[in-house]
Amino acid sequence: MSDLQIRQGRRLGRRSAILAGLASAVVMALPFTSGTVFAEESKAQRVLAIGGAVTEIIYALGEQDRLVGRDSTSTYPPEATALPDVGYIRALSPEGVLSVKPDLILARENNGPREAVEVLKSTGVRWVDIPDDFTLEGIDENITIIARELGVEDKGEALKSKVAADIAKARAHLAGVDGKLRVMFVLALNDDKINTSGTNTAASKIIELAGAENVITAFEGYKQISNEAVINAAPDVILMMNGRGVSADHEAMNALIEAHPALSTTPAVKNGRIIRMDGLLMLGFGPRTGEAITQLAEAFYGHEH
Repeated sequence: MSDLQIRQGRRLGRRSAILAGLASAVVMALPFTSGTVFAEESKAQRVLAIGGAVTEIIYALGEQDRLVGRDSTSTYPPEATALPDVGYIRALSPEGVLSVKPDLILARENNGPREAVEVLKSTGVRWVDIPDDFTLEGIDENITIIARELGVEDKGEALKSKVAADIAKARAHLAGVDGKLRVMFVLALNDDKINTSGTNTAASKIIELAGAENVITAFEGYKQISNEAVINAAPDVILMMNGRGVSADHEAMNALIEAHPALSTTPAVKNGRIIRMDGLLMLGFGPRTGEAITQLAEAFYGHEH
C-alpha cells in the first residue's frame, strides 16, 4: 500500500469518526418517547420545513400550526419569518436543525452540505426529500408527498386542484400572444461577469410557461457566459430577481447593466426591458405558480396577453 493510500485512508477514518461522534451527540439531544403510539398521535406535530416552496405548501394546506422551524429561503407567507430559522438550505448544520426538536423534516432535495445531511438522516428523525422538479407535474408531486406525510391527503387533493386551475387560467390568457419574446435570465452580475440560466432550470421553465423563449440554450443549469454569447443572444428582455442588500438598489444595478459592454448592446437594454420579480414567487414552483405566470406574462406582453 502506498503512502498516499495510507494518508487517504486515515483522512477517511477521521472523517467517519467525526461524523459518528456528531451523530451520537445529536441523537442524545433529541426528545425520548416511549409507549404505544396510536394512529392519530403518530402524525408529526413538530415539523421543520426546509425550502421556500415546502413551507408555502404547508401553509396552503392549513397545517402551519405544526411548524417549529424553517430555513432562510422560507420567506412566504410573511408570518413564516417569525418561525426559528435553522439556516440556509445548502449550509445546514445538525445542531441548528435539531435545535427545534423536529419529529419530521421536509426538505427540498437541493439541500446540503452532504456530510451534515448524512448526520441528520442517521439520527432517527424522519427526513423526507421533496423533489427539486421545476415542472407542473413536480408541483403536483410535491403537494402529494407533503400532504401524505402530514396525514392530510384530502387537503392535498383540494390544493392540487386549486393550483392546477390557477395555472390553467394563467396560461389561457397567453392564447392571444403573437410571437414569443426572447428572454435572458441573469442570476448575477459581478465585476462585469454575467451568470445566466441555460436550459433545465426553474428560470427557463417559468419563462416558457409565461409564453416567452429562453435565449440561452447551449448548456444546462446556471453558468457564466461570455460577452460574445450575450451579444449573439440579443435578448428582447432581461429577467432578474428582486435584489437584496447592495443589489436591492435597482437604479444602481440598472446603471451597471446599461454600462456593460455586452448587455448594453442588447435590444432589452436599448428598449428599457429589464424586468424583476420576487425570486421565491418566480422560481419556487409552489402553490403560487399560477400567480407567477400571470405577473410575468403581464410584464412581458402587457395587455396583449
